[in-house]
Amino acid sequence: MAGGGIGTIGVKKERAENYKGKITLYVIIACIVAAVGGSLFGYDIGISGGVTSMDEFLRRFFYSVYLKKQHVHEDNYCKYNNQVLAAFTSSLYLAGLVASLVASPITRNYGRRASIICGGISFFVGAVLNAAAINLGMLLLGRIMLGIGIGFGNQAVPLYLSEMAPAHLRGCLNMMFQLATTLGIFTANMINYGTSKLHPWGWRLSLGLAAGPAFVMTVGGLLLPETPNSLIEQGNKVEGRRVLEKIRGTENVEAEFEDMVDASELAQSIKHPFRNILKRRNRPQLIMAILMPTFQILTGINIILFYAPVLFQSMGFKRTASLYSSALTGAVLASSTVVSMATVDRWGRRILLITGGIQMIICQVIVAIILGLKFGSDKELSRVPSEIFPLETRSAGQSITVTVNLFFTFAIAQSFLSLLCVMRFGIFLFFTGWIAIMTTFVYLFLPETKGVPIEEMMRLWEKHWFWKKVVLEDQQANTTTNGFNHA
Repeated sequence: MAGGGIGTIGVKKERAENYKGKITLYVIIACIVAAVGGSLFGYDIGISGGVTSMDEFLRRFFYSVYLKKQHVHEDNYCKYNNQVLAAFTSSLYLAGLVASLVASPITRNYGRRASIICGGISFFVGAVLNAAAINLGMLLLGRIMLGIGIGFGNQAVPLYLSEMAPAHLRGCLNMMFQLATTLGIFTANMINYGTSKLHPWGWRLSLGLAAGPAFVMTVGGLLLPETPNSLIEQGNKVEGRRVLEKIRGTENVEAEFEDMVDASELAQSIKHPFRNILKRRNRPQLIMAILMPTFQILTGINIILFYAPVLFQSMGFKRTASLYSSALTGAVLASSTVVSMATVDRWGRRILLITGGIQMIICQVIVAIILGLKFGSDKELSRVPSEIFPLETRSAGQSITVTVNLFFTFAIAQSFLSLLCVMRFGIFLFFTGWIAIMTTFVYLFLPETKGVPIEEMMRLWEKHWFWKKVVLEDQQANTTTNGFNHA
């Protein structure tokens, strides 16, 4: 291995202090265009809940739900309990789950841009199909195409952002994907608020407007450069260094470039990244790749975003008020993301996760109490207004993260309307329990990644009070085995 700096689990030299460069206009533009993928993800999250609350949409595709919605004596918790309606929302995430598995080898072998372009094209086709839908089959096909776009986009865009960003600002820039997602949700809510007044075709406009950012994402993928990490991984070191110098704004990139080359040489020695990520030395990343997205979904936040207008209408809000309330929720989410971006590289990821978990516990309990006391089957509320993986397993790890996220998103999206009908306000206490488990897990087992170069992430696990037992024992076992082999 070049430079003698590679062990069995990633880049061993700690050269971060020698990294040079700054945030350049080139990086900002590249990240903004790439983060359009996040806005599409957010738009599709936000648009579905608003559309499913529109009478014209329900009357055309889900007539039985429309009739239950008009029936004043129907149990409020169960008005929208329909598995086909739930499939309109959840089918997108099931398709994304399958697509993410296909996207992983494409992202690894052909670069991050290839997956971004595939995602943009799929988004565009899905938006056109949804806007032009004349029957349920065409509508669901459009959602499936959008899901394929999500599978490719969520696989490639976070990797692109992580690899383009300087180490000291990676947390902030990587959160551009999350910011774009929240802005996409807010935009979708505002559009739903406006199109709900355009009878009877407003829902078509809501669904079709996703074609705009999808086009931007596709063109951006064609124009943007590949990341230095991916270029080096594909054997194009000269071009990789040229791009690195360009995005860092300096020719003095030797330390960072050497880390990328070392990581790439190790990655090339790994022929089966999915098999490699199952090895003991990669156990910490594998567990994080599975549990963190699982916790994210089980907090209930996606359900609030998917079904906010439906929930507000079920509680007695009129259609316009429910859409307005959903838009307010999206605005708060986007504002909170801006605050997180401003503080993540100063305070760290763990602090934000833990404090966010505590806030969510309090809010979920309050929601459950209010619904339990003030809302029943015939009542209404008062009418008031991807960075922890080394290069050799990075695409596989991101694929696992996306797949787990989309699997639980699909499961929760498909089952929530039925769970709400059965568990009633208790569903929010169910989410509260999972938030408490998540916060405890983060406090105990997630190391802080603030300021750590992406190619040196493996060093974190060696220093962590728990994970070092797993990683170092595996290194010792490998060293002993290699020693016997050489003997």
